[in-house]
Amino acid sequence: MFEEFKKKMAEEFEMINIDIMSYYFGIGVKQSDDGIFVSQKGYAKKALKEFKMKNYQPIITPMKCEVKLLRFDNGEKVSPTLYRKVVGNLRHLTCSRYDILYRVRLISRYMEAPTSSYMKAAKKILRYLKETLDYGLLYTSFGNFSLVGYRYRD
Repeated sequence: MFEEFKKKMAEEFEMINIDIMSYYFGIGVKQSDDGIFVSQKGYAKKALKEFKMKNYQPIITPMKCEVKLLRFDNGEKVSPTLYRKVVGNLRHLTCSRYDILYRVRLISRYMEAPTSSYMKAAKKILRYLKETLDYGLLYTSFGNFSLVGYRYRD
């Protein structure tokens, strides 16, 4: 049945032999006895290079908790196209990087009129990615699981 499926897919789409998946839409997949590890290290490196962040100092947090982004910021305007591109790349990275999800969602609110403070916040997330390139998700089929969460208190 699998061979028939591969044949039909090859007739419809340009593709190579289906085997154990190792890379898909910028997402690296490593399968082992421990489980399946999903990472976007290659995509993150590409984003750092594209936005000229390779030589910036890495940081250990994506954004300070006390940072407040205002809807109507009086800061210097930045290119909306560039800002949207940066945010779009960061949003794609949230597929395997839940640690940046909240911060990326926060900077996504300001797409229509981005300023330098919003771009600075986006670049901080990129600097954090540089520090944490090897992060990803490990899916296992064994062991005890616990859900750990954090919240910010005002």
